[in-house]
Amino acid sequence: MSAEAEAGGGGGGGGEVNGVQPNVTIYINNLNEKIKLEELKKSLNAVFSQFGKILEVLAFKTLKHKGQAWVVFEDVASATKALKGMQDFPFYDKPMKIQYAKTKSDVVAKADGTFVPRERRKRNDEKPEKKQKREQHHDVSQGGLGMNAYPGTYGAPPLSQLPFGAGPRVMMPEIIVPNSILFVQNLPHDTTAMVLQMFFCQYQGFKEVRTIEAKPGIAFVEYGDEGQATAAMNALQGFKIKETPMLVTYAKK
Repeated sequence: MSAEAEAGGGGGGGGEVNGVQPNVTIYINNLNEKIKLEELKKSLNAVFSQFGKILEVLAFKTLKHKGQAWVVFEDVASATKALKGMQDFPFYDKPMKIQYAKTKSDVVAKADGTFVPRERRKRNDEKPEKKQKREQHHDVSQGGLGMNAYPGTYGAPPLSQLPFGAGPRVMMPEIIVPNSILFVQNLPHDTTAMVLQMFFCQYQGFKEVRTIEAKPGIAFVEYGDEGQATAAMNALQGFKIKETPMLVTYAKK
C-alpha cells in the first residue's frame, strides 16, 4: 500500500461499499494523534488479532497520515469481522472509524504476484508529456524516491488459536471474594497498561490499571465498587489479546 492510500466507503461488510469491494485490508481513522507510532502499532495489533491472523500493521509519522492506520489480515472474513466488531470502539479515548481500504498493501501484492516496485509504479503512472520531460532531464537525481517505503511486517505473526483454558497453568487466587479490584492473568507479556485501559475503561466506575514490571502477564484493574467490577469481569472474560484469552477474577484481599 502506498503512503497515498485512501479509504474505502463506510461501514458494511457484505458487498461492495461506495465502489470498494470487501478485501483483506481495513483503513482506520480518527485515531488519537498523541500516541507514539510504535505504541499505536503494537496496540492495534493487540486489539485486532482476536479477529484473525494479521500480516501487517501500517502507520506513518507524516502529517498527512496522522490519526490513520491500515491493518492487513490474511483473509477477507477476518477483515470483515474486525470492521464490524470494532467500529466506533473507544481506542485511546476516541471512537475508531473503520472502512475497507481502496489500495492493496504491498505484502498482499507480493503474495498474489501483482507487486510493482514504487519507482517503476510511479513512472508507469506518469502522463506522457511529463515522462518525456523527465527523460530529457535525466541528469536530475532520482535517488531515494519511494524505495523501501515500509520497514516490513510489524512484529511476529499472532499465536495460533488457543481454546480457553489451554496453554500454561495460571495462578489462581486462593480465596476469591467479590470486591472492586480485578486480577487479570494470561496476558501476552508485552501487553501494556494503556492497552488494558482501552478495554476496561469502557465500563462504568473504572479507576485505574496497575501492572507489575517484574511480573509480566498479569495486571490489576480497580473499579468504584464490586458491582462495577463484576460487570467488567463478565464482559471481558476470555477476551483475546494476540489470540490469547485473558482470565479475569476478583483480586485476592
